[in-house]
Amino acid sequence: MIADLRIVPATAADAPLLLRLIRDLAEYERLSQDVVATEASLRESLFGAEPGAQAVIAYVGEEPAGVAVWFYNFSTFLGRPGLYLEDLFVRPEWRGRGLGRALLQYLAREAVARRCGRMEWAVLDWNAPAIGFYRSLGAVPMDEWTVYRLTGEALRRLADEERS
Repeated sequence: MIADLRIVPATAADAPLLLRLIRDLAEYERLSQDVVATEASLRESLFGAEPGAQAVIAYVGEEPAGVAVWFYNFSTFLGRPGLYLEDLFVRPEWRGRGLGRALLQYLAREAVARRCGRMEWAVLDWNAPAIGFYRSLGAVPMDEWTVYRLTGEALRRLADEERS
């Protein structure tokens, strides 16, 4: 473990750094073209009147080395909240030194403190290093579930439909 590692909650002033880390993650995931977030949208969505998610930044000394973004969902089967990890990113030069594990441990502690029944996240099927890392922690894939998504025009079209 890195001796001078700090994990701190992000603040509205961190919006430029968060956006930079999100863009770095998107580049790693080959999804740069999908990033439409702005500093303003992050400030509103993470730190506005009704925050939709939370974020922490991992620092080694004064250098930002990683980030985790999550939100709480709810399991009807468990009758308890769950913690959904939207993004976990460790800068390449800090990988393999325990930062990812430290960020996940931070979130596991948050989940336990909030009495969450589970912690979940998605991983791209080609990301073998991440899959191996998650499995080493005891995480298991949910192969029997398929994620569906409505976005953009399809989301607006459904929202605008008249009730039958």
